Amino acid sequence: MDLLPAIDLRGGTAVRLTQGDFAREQRYGDPTELAVRYIEGGARWIHVVDLEAARTGVSHERVALGEIVALAARSAVQVQAGGGIRSDEAAEELLESGVARVVLGTAALEDPGLAGRCARRWHGRVAVGLDYRIGEDGVAEAQAQGWLAGSGWSVVDLLALWSDEPLGAVVITEVERDGTLEGPNVDALAALLHQTALPLVASGGVGTTQDLSRLAHLQVDGRSLAGAIVGKALVEGRFSVEEGIAACAASV
Repeated sequence: MDLLPAIDLRGGTAVRLTQGDFAREQRYGDPTELAVRYIEGGARWIHVVDLEAARTGVSHERVALGEIVALAARSAVQVQAGGGIRSDEAAEELLESGVARVVLGTAALEDPGLAGRCARRWHGRVAVGLDYRIGEDGVAEAQAQGWLAGSGWSVVDLLALWSDEPLGAVVITEVERDGTLEGPNVDALAALLHQTALPLVASGGVGTTQDLSRLAHLQVDGRSLAGAIVGKALVEGRFSVEEGIAACAASV
């Protein structure tokens, strides 16, 4: 299971939100310094999100993203980037800039065919981000526009819709756990592993190396998670990248 250290960008600065709430923002300084720390720690991937673009569809952080991509390229580290990618052209621009994999969010929910088209055009280099909230009916509904609105799609239905597409990953985030450090929803992730053969990357709630170990040991129908995204726990020094990688290397 890969560890994907996360860098969320807003106003040229590395930030973290709690439960997707822009009013609950914490700032962590120069994003390139974070990238250097993650690269030196041995990360093979860095996950970057343009937060303002995620809710507006307009790119705000191309300079910072470009600096991170350049740093990563010198160390053969791959960058996965999301936030505001609303068209084939926007995906192409990022992929041609050196981003290894783009994450489609709102646009894929508004036009599910976009994810399929892009996945078939760029095999393995397109991911879909399914950020969800669990409703009163117990259904996990995918969220759009930077987590500000429900999409009307259930996560399970979307996974079924894209089941035959050559997606590089599906990033699964439970919004209520994101930034809380309270641990991931392992039961929900197990249920999704049972539902799909697509490669799943867990995101949200990781606070300890024990959380990562639980994710690394999760196996359903012979399948495991492809990766885990960690943000707040790393920027706050709860554990190091090296320790996180070691926990991700655990196997059943």
